[in-house]
Amino acid sequence: MNISFKLVFSKQVVQTALKLSIIVGTILGLINHGQDIFALTLSRGQIIQIMVTYLVPYSVSTYSSVSSIMQIKKR
Repeated sequence: MNISFKLVFSKQVVQTALKLSIIVGTILGLINHGQDIFALTLSRGQIIQIMVTYLVPYSVSTYSSVSSIMQIKKR
């Protein structure tokens, strides 16, 4: 599949991906590091892991949105 970078950076795709990544990334961060978050004992490494955790749902949402839009446009 040939990804359109115009779609990847379109306002609608970015907004949707950001919303989803905030929700899912926060849930995953709490599941994986909740005890240390609430105890305020996060290490630098854990903070980096939490930040990277937000990239996964953002990437999945972006890929899914762009793929769907491209499939619709083909029809």
